[in-house]
Amino acid sequence: MADLGRLVRLSNLLIAAVGVLAGGWIALGRVAVPAPLGWAAVAAIGLGAFANVLDDLWDEPGDRVNGRADRPLAAGRVGRGTAQLCVMWGALVGIGASALVGGGAAAAALAALVVMALYPRVLKPRGVAGNLAVAVIAGFPLCFGALAAGRPAAGLVPWTIAAWLHFGREIVKDIVDAPGDRVIGRRTLPIVRGADAARRIAGLALVSAVVASVALPWLTGYRGAYFAAAVPAQLIMLVVAWRLSRAAVVRASGMLKLAMVIGLAALVLGRIA
Repeated sequence: MADLGRLVRLSNLLIAAVGVLAGGWIALGRVAVPAPLGWAAVAAIGLGAFANVLDDLWDEPGDRVNGRADRPLAAGRVGRGTAQLCVMWGALVGIGASALVGGGAAAAALAALVVMALYPRVLKPRGVAGNLAVAVIAGFPLCFGALAAGRPAAGLVPWTIAAWLHFGREIVKDIVDAPGDRVIGRRTLPIVRGADAARRIAGLALVSAVVASVALPWLTGYRGAYFAAAVPAQLIMLVVAWRLSRAAVVRASGMLKLAMVIGLAALVLGRIA
């Protein structure tokens, strides 16, 4: 069971579900879980499991080269048949739960599913295109929650900020994964442009994400609680950007995940506090 949790990346699924709830609360201006929002959170878990396990299926050879013992498929602790079942059930849960939200949510979930299905084989090997795709999808739970709450426009600013942060994080992950990606023929940014250029681009993305995380909420009337609560997340992004300029990528991805969680809380506070 522990390896299954690692395979689907349970912590990431929980963050996705919380992101959907946060998007709904931002749209509603209060903390509540009406049925459509609850089903949207379930859909995010299913879609996330689909994407995570499918990615691991395609990444298995590279993960072995990179010595990713935390990936149970590459480590041989979970079979490919089990992983393929997780992909199937993730898709069924994601689309089925989104249909219970409404037609618009089902269409959005299906579009996301198509992008996630294309990502490992078509988009990820193409460097920046793959980074942009996963950033857009990773930030989408916030807009999906707002859609489930009946106010999709309220999710656009949170979606943009989250995607911006994720873009920088995805480049950082590509730097770490470069040895395995090179073996399986991927042309990610650090492979095509070199690790130094990739670190500079990731750092620039993070610094500009900090600027966006101040400007966009200010322009759209977020309350003062947001700006106070977002400071730790912004500092983390700036610290990671500084570390990248010193060629340090160790723990950068985990630090940015923490910034994402803090940022979610800040965005909610900026609408309900």
